Amino acid sequence: MKVKSKIIAHRGIFDNEKIPENSIKAFQVALSKNIPIELDVQLTKDNILVVFHDDTLERMTNEEGSIKDKTYQELQELSLLNTKEKIPTLKEVLQLIQGKVFMDIEVKSTKRIQKICDILLEELDDYSNYVVKSFHPTIIRKIKKKRKDIEVGLLIPKKYECNILFNFFLKSKLLLWYSKADFIAIHKSLLNKKKYKKLADKYPIMVWTIKNKKDVDYNSNFIYICNNLPFF
Repeated sequence: MKVKSKIIAHRGIFDNEKIPENSIKAFQVALSKNIPIELDVQLTKDNILVVFHDDTLERMTNEEGSIKDKTYQELQELSLLNTKEKIPTLKEVLQLIQGKVFMDIEVKSTKRIQKICDILLEELDDYSNYVVKSFHPTIIRKIKKKRKDIEVGLLIPKKYECNILFNFFLKSKLLLWYSKADFIAIHKSLLNKKKYKKLADKYPIMVWTIKNKKDVDYNSNFIYICNNLPFF
């Protein structure tokens, strides 16, 4: 891990009023404060890699439907919340950041696994100072096999605690072996679970999403992805 800061701005620095999450403005604020950023990427219908978290558009725009069912041009007709900000492409964000701060890029799960991996690697070709993570182990496996120099991480949400099969593979290390993960990004609720503490002896651990400083020990060796903390 190359992160110097314990704090990573989850979806940029935003308030979802004047500054929407995952917007150019949110990333500009983080960049101005020299704070590393986390962002989400997914493919449009016409295979453009855009920065957007949700599967559907309703929460962040006044439009219904999914990113995967919209063309890039259709998305450009929408505004994020009640602002003039548009859904940015990954290319736009990369051109803004230029490796000046560390980037944590989450690849959203998709059925177009090979396509999203190919496009992502092509767009990242001239850039550095980032890691790539995903909930989907095959995504990070494909990225790691193609580019061994890229650090990749497996996301582990709270719901997997109830998934017997997933926990078996995780406990047996088979899932981590398959995914070729360099680090693990776990939900904050799993911090005190015994099996995750054991994994911390072998893997760097990133924790998400922190909304209160009391959620974690900032003197630990974890690298945090944070949201709703006093950046301003």
